[in-house]
Amino acid sequence: MDDATDSQLWAAAVRGDGESFGLVFDRHRDRVLRHSLRLVPGWHDAEEVVAVTFLEAWRKREGVRFVGDSLLPWLLATATNVSRNLSRSARRYRALLDKLPPPIDREFDESSEAVTALGGLSLADRQVITLSVLEGFSEAEVAEALGIPRGTVKSRLSRAKKRLASGLAPALLERTSS
Repeated sequence: MDDATDSQLWAAAVRGDGESFGLVFDRHRDRVLRHSLRLVPGWHDAEEVVAVTFLEAWRKREGVRFVGDSLLPWLLATATNVSRNLSRSARRYRALLDKLPPPIDREFDESSEAVTALGGLSLADRQVITLSVLEGFSEAEVAEALGIPRGTVKSRLSRAKKRLASGLAPALLERTSS
């Protein structure tokens, strides 16, 4: 089958012969990849162009055009269009990222007094503090998320805040006295 033309292999592939499609792929993959490497910035992008090009060939299998008996010109033209679409999509993505506000640069010190004090709380108290104080959910939302009554959230929050304050007080006193 290696001496068969692309149009012969393609006709067999369209009839359901997967090996024929594989032969067309093997025959032209490297040329399409080299072409794609000239059009996109990196190796991974070029591999994506090759994959999408052959996917498009199969998707449009009834309408692909042969030059002589070769599918290669159609594949290269399709790879060019796929690379343009990929580049356009990347530009839109970068433009969207440029519109987003810059990330807040907060340093997280795992050894800080606050983290240590939070770690000293029970799991139930930590859950309430994190959801309500750190994440900003209302008492009703915290209650629903944890599956507990709203009054329980209120009492755990009060107790956890007192424990945090007492856990932080010695560190703060030590810091102000030095």
